[in-house]
Amino acid sequence: MTKFQLTLRGMVLSAALFVGLPAFAQYPDKPITVIVPFAAGGPTDVVARLVGEHMSRTLGQQLVVENVGGAGGSTGMTRVAGAAPDGYTIGMGNMGTQSAAPALYPNLKYDPAKSFDQIGIANFTPQAIVAKKDTPAKDLKEFLAYLKANSSKLTYGHAGVGSISHVSGTLFNSKYELKPALVAYRGTGPALTDLVGGQIDYIVDQSLNVIPQIKGGTIKAYAIAAPERLKELPDVPTTKEAGSDFLFSAWNAMVGPKGMPKEVVDKLASALDKALDDPAIIRRYEELGSTAPKKDERGPAGLQNLVEREMAYIIPIMKAAAPAN
Repeated sequence: MTKFQLTLRGMVLSAALFVGLPAFAQYPDKPITVIVPFAAGGPTDVVARLVGEHMSRTLGQQLVVENVGGAGGSTGMTRVAGAAPDGYTIGMGNMGTQSAAPALYPNLKYDPAKSFDQIGIANFTPQAIVAKKDTPAKDLKEFLAYLKANSSKLTYGHAGVGSISHVSGTLFNSKYELKPALVAYRGTGPALTDLVGGQIDYIVDQSLNVIPQIKGGTIKAYAIAAPERLKELPDVPTTKEAGSDFLFSAWNAMVGPKGMPKEVVDKLASALDKALDDPAIIRRYEELGSTAPKKDERGPAGLQNLVEREMAYIIPIMKAAAPAN
């Protein structure tokens, strides 16, 4: 066999092997849609775009965010669950859509623990306990006493059923047996506007949503529900420092429809992991009062464990509080 024939034979065999490769071996070979089940500009959207831009560079294809709002985020996540499991439609859900939703929507068309291939946790954001500026209590102990003494006269605002502020507020109010009037808004912005204006009394919400108002002195911050103080709010104590054992963080997580090839899940999880180690993203998270998951919390297994643990904790409390919602 001549050198030319050997070369030609090698080219033919290589081509045959390439053709025989499964489609996911070349994944991704086109843009990936990331469904964010909330409006543009919200916390989940901000995180999705931040890590998505970095993942695009790693994967060599654009991650294109599509905002699909409705029903506390469950509309968008239902679409993710029903998408083709080829890795080209994934989603960025949050603690509400991926743990509390079954308690809030009896006809929910997905199970957070079973309907998705978990990719990984994107970030954690501790909750801030905040109140209108002229609230008389000077610290968290006094504030809790004030809430208990005036519970039925006070109003708790949240960004809509299924929102983080709705879920975290339900957990907070349940823990301290508080029964304020609940005021639902169409998003965090309007709720904060009324808190600043004194139309509602308090909110328990993601720290990244309230950092500007706390810094500006337009609302009163009593504590951050986390083990450590936030760098952006060094003067606001943790709940433990303030005399409470209430700890609660919101989180965002990347998932795909059930049945994606393992190689695809692994590529996405690896790209997310690289994004979370980027110093620029770490700095941006600090500015947002947020943190990346620790190494042992990352990847599909870490997210699956979180979802199952949070569902077991949150769902019974949300169901018990349902008549008041």
